[in-house]
Amino acid sequence: MQLPPRKVLLNPGPATTTDTVKTALVVADICPRETEFAEVMRQVRHDLVKIAGGSPESHTAVLFTGSGTAVMDAVLNSVVPSGRAVIVINNGAYGERLAAIVRCYRLPLLELRYPWGEWPDLAQVEATMKAHPEASHLALVHHETSTGLLNPLSEVAALARRHGVGLIVDAISSLGGLPLDVRQENIDFLLSTSNKCLQGMPGLSFAICRRQALEEIREVPRRTFYLNLYQQYQHFAANGQMQFTPPVQVIYALSQAIREYFAEGAANRFERYRRNWQTLFAGLKQLGFQTLLPLERQSPLLTTVLEPDDPNYSFDKIHDACYRRGFTIYPGKLQAERTFRVANLGAIDYHDIQAFLRALEEVLGEFQVKIPVIYH
Repeated sequence: MQLPPRKVLLNPGPATTTDTVKTALVVADICPRETEFAEVMRQVRHDLVKIAGGSPESHTAVLFTGSGTAVMDAVLNSVVPSGRAVIVINNGAYGERLAAIVRCYRLPLLELRYPWGEWPDLAQVEATMKAHPEASHLALVHHETSTGLLNPLSEVAALARRHGVGLIVDAISSLGGLPLDVRQENIDFLLSTSNKCLQGMPGLSFAICRRQALEEIREVPRRTFYLNLYQQYQHFAANGQMQFTPPVQVIYALSQAIREYFAEGAANRFERYRRNWQTLFAGLKQLGFQTLLPLERQSPLLTTVLEPDDPNYSFDKIHDACYRRGFTIYPGKLQAERTFRVANLGAIDYHDIQAFLRALEEVLGEFQVKIPVIYH
């Protein structure tokens, strides 16, 4: 089997995958209702719980076909009882999405908005919990890839625990790339996908759920047919299968990606990603680039870079020239400032980052962008 040329994806996901994960997609055709495939899913679900720091006795993984937004939708529409509200910390594009999903289902929403890239005001978060006993859950994004912000999860988790508020954590771009422990943080529902730090293929999302929290939503009215968390959980418990057709090949690829995660070791993966980021950050600074966030708020997985004030600079031209050289960078999401983003997750190492930095310098020279880059 001839594999395609390797590309280094420096977008926030899907990420670069290993050749062995790619080839794991090619399996014998199989009906997803066969016990052989059910065993593959059972092992994947067991391993996902382990990666998140849970235990099979207290936690379970509920899988959904779809992108990360699918599991965001599934959890938010399924866990909030009638007459109760959800607090959403919104300080980035994916906090915006959490709030938008709550509004879509016309559920009571207590939205705490902050500038993108700013940490939430913990005193305000606690005051909101105190003032609104109707709030059943709080939702936040762990790693906001709109900016590279790492939210203060432990501090927010402690407040939720203190006030008896269920905790929903979007860890779509952090699970497998940063230390996370659902038991230590008392997370009720942790959301993630197959295709970012786990280094699998896109098409599968999942929630790591505390079993007791799942049983507590048994009587929540069913607000959707396809993306109901409790119904999907029940179907797994009874049959070991999804209710509806799963992405068979994507699950085989995730199974391989998980084996590679354990072979590398969690600590080694975290360190590889951190070294990637350190190499990237130092190289960008050497070229004169400025970054958006102060270091105390910056994740080691993605960096938002301020675009220089050089008349010869064009993101589209820089992107396309880098792409021709095998590197994909990503536009920024901020409206008030011109930015671009560079992620350093996936099956890449610091040698790839060094190669990208050499290519970036070459491209800047090609378009006669002054180095070090200039800002007014």
